[in-house]
Amino acid sequence: MWRLHFYAGLFCIPFVLWLAITGSLYLFQPQLDAWIDRRYDALEMRGPVAAPSAQVEAALAAVDGAVLNAYELPAGPQSASRVLVGRGKELYRVYVHPQTLEVLKVVPENERLTRLLFYLHGELLLGRPGSVLVELAASWTIVMILTGLYLWWPRDGRRAAGALYPRLSGGGRQMWRDLHAVAGFWVSLFTLFLLVSGLPWASSWGSLLKTVRQIGAETPVQQAWTTGSESEASERLQAHDQHRSAHSGGGTGARMSGFLYGELDRLAPVVAPLGFAPPVLISPPSELSASWTARSDARNRPLRESVTLDGATGAVTSHKKFAQWPLIDRLVGYGVSIHEGHLFGWLNQALGLFTASGLVTLIVSGFVMWWKRRPAGRLGAPLTARRLVTFPLLCAGLVLLGIALPPLGGSLAIVLAFDRWLLPRFPGLAHYLGMTPPMR
Repeated sequence: MWRLHFYAGLFCIPFVLWLAITGSLYLFQPQLDAWIDRRYDALEMRGPVAAPSAQVEAALAAVDGAVLNAYELPAGPQSASRVLVGRGKELYRVYVHPQTLEVLKVVPENERLTRLLFYLHGELLLGRPGSVLVELAASWTIVMILTGLYLWWPRDGRRAAGALYPRLSGGGRQMWRDLHAVAGFWVSLFTLFLLVSGLPWASSWGSLLKTVRQIGAETPVQQAWTTGSESEASERLQAHDQHRSAHSGGGTGARMSGFLYGELDRLAPVVAPLGFAPPVLISPPSELSASWTARSDARNRPLRESVTLDGATGAVTSHKKFAQWPLIDRLVGYGVSIHEGHLFGWLNQALGLFTASGLVTLIVSGFVMWWKRRPAGRLGAPLTARRLVTFPLLCAGLVLLGIALPPLGGSLAIVLAFDRWLLPRFPGLAHYLGMTPPMR
């Protein structure tokens, strides 16, 4: 247990620090977005605004070769119109003055600060390899937390001191040990929840989940989340190509060949009174759907709902609420809303910040203890036992974790093989890693 905890902790140090810092910043996505866009939500407005279709045309003219992805209902009476337009795999956010139709700003969606934080947090800006690496680190962090809880469990008659609160007056080794143990205990359950709730978004685990869900399904499974920037870009490219094909009359009949964004002028007044949680996006038909779609893209996912609309009449043809989502999608929706700090407002953000701060304390104190205690010229891993004693429950738990988290299972098998069979063949390396007792 000590060696598993040591190896897991040493590997996870840089990743946990990175995820704690980027995750803390991303918790305040609403505040950051509002601060960055503040000048576009305080426009001087005089007189009537232009039709939504005219605003869309102005946005499309600003990005050569683009198609409409979605029109966002204005957040307030002084807000610039936000129009999402796509070209290939790229999605652009265009800010249009709703009266003058002046294009105020054009920014690739993935270059917005909060989106950069999202990808820094989830995949280190490295695409799928980064996502796999973060997933591997998250899996080993789960091992670190579980083994840490086992080692934390009081066995020597200790009471609350040193277990539930740190003894800071003693200083030195005791203080660092207590900081490490107590911080780990208080954030352990929150950390495990954050790690597990983030797995469906990882490219490896999320793709595997989708594959499992597809078994026995008669139609392609559509998940309410993406599994990394690459899958997101592929879905976006497919949607843009379908819309371009529909717009040119290539597959959905005569109705689409004469398609005009003027239908949006009829639909926007219908969607606005529905009272969806903002932001509310209205998307045009494509080859996959002959109807317009309006949906809430609220960060608090249980508030999300959507409708389909007939562009010719403005009639609402269907209405789907969060409660009607498949069970797995709802569970993931609740999980990611808590993960990102949106389910219960500022208290959710405070809880996330508390967990991140506890993780930083845990990692820093663990590093300090290791650095102070490591022998000269050695890594300082706990000595291996002269005789390997196996515990069936521990082995079963590791096997189950390895099955549930494939990156962990593969890497754990490598680590165990390396630790037990390969290292003994290299005495110098084994001595450095702590497999042999220090020479007297």
